[in-house]
Amino acid sequence: MTFLKEYNDFIEKEINAIDLPENPANLYNPLRYFLKLGGKRIRPALTLMAGKMFGVSVEKTKNAALAVEVFHNFTLIHDDIMDNAPLRRNQKTIHEEWNSNIAILAGDVLFVKSYELLGKNADKYLNDLFTIFSKTAREVCEGQQMDMDFETRESVQEADYIEMIRLKTSVLLGCALELGAILGDAKEEDRKNMYEFGIHLGIAFQIQDDILDLFGSPEKVGKQPGGDVICNKKTLLSITATDLAKTSEDQEKIQQLVKEIDLELKVNETRNLYTRLGVRKSCEDKKEFHYNQAIAALNQIPEEFSKYELMNLAHNLFDREY
Repeated sequence: MTFLKEYNDFIEKEINAIDLPENPANLYNPLRYFLKLGGKRIRPALTLMAGKMFGVSVEKTKNAALAVEVFHNFTLIHDDIMDNAPLRRNQKTIHEEWNSNIAILAGDVLFVKSYELLGKNADKYLNDLFTIFSKTAREVCEGQQMDMDFETRESVQEADYIEMIRLKTSVLLGCALELGAILGDAKEEDRKNMYEFGIHLGIAFQIQDDILDLFGSPEKVGKQPGGDVICNKKTLLSITATDLAKTSEDQEKIQQLVKEIDLELKVNETRNLYTRLGVRKSCEDKKEFHYNQAIAALNQIPEEFSKYELMNLAHNLFDREY
C-alpha cells in the first residue's frame, strides 16, 4: 500500500518536528525517546485519509492526526506502567529506562500536548473536534479499566468483552476518522458512518489478533503463539470456549489447562481443544460480521467521495495468513 507509506512518512516527519522544551531533561528526553520508537501510525493515517476523502489536504488535517497519535502514545506509556511491560517495539519502556514516576509525568505531558495540537485547527471546527476527542479520551480510560477488571473476574461474558475492546481500541479509530471528516466539512450522516466504520474495523481487528495469538504461525505473526493462553488472558477465544464446552469433561479440561504449568503443553492442548469445540470458526464468523458492518457503514457514504484508500486499508488489514 504505497499510499499508506506516504502517509506514514509524512506523519513521522511531523512527529519529529514537534517542539519539546529542553528542560526539565528528565521529563522531555523520555518523550523524545518514546516518540522515535516508531509504530504503524495507522490512527493518524486514518485522519489524513478521511480528510482527503472529503476533499481536504493533509496540511489541513495534520494537527488533528498528530493529536490522535500523540494521545495514542500517552495511552501506551501508561499501559506499559500498568502492565509492568519491559519492552515497547523491542526497546525499553520509559518506566524501565527511567522510572515509573517519570513515565507517568511524560504520559501526562503527551495528553496535554494532544489537546494543544487539536486546538491549532480553525475556530469553527473546535467545538466538534474537542467534543468527540474528549468523549474518546474518557472511553479509552473506561476500556482500560474494564480490561484490568477482567483479570480478577472468574468469568466474562462475550458482550462485555466486545464492549471492552470497543472502548479500549475501536473508539480511537472511529474518532480518528471522524476528525478528518469534520475538517472536510462532511455531513453529519457521513461523519457518523465514518465513525461506525472505525468502530467495527477495530473490533474485527482485535478479534483477528485474538485468533492469530493462538493459531498464527510465528513466521507470519512475528511472535510465538499462545501468549494469551500462557497468561490466562480472557479473550474472545477463551470466552467462546467456555460457552461451547457443554460436557463436564470439556469444562474440566478448560479448568485443568488454566492451571497447567507446562507452557508448551498448555498452548498445544488449548489449541487442540479449541479446534475440536469449533472456537476458531465461531470467532472467525464474529470477525467477519464486524468487518462486513464496517464496510457497510463506509458504503453508506455517497459514491462521489473516493473510498479507495480506506477500502484498500481494510482489506489489507485482514489479509494476514495464519
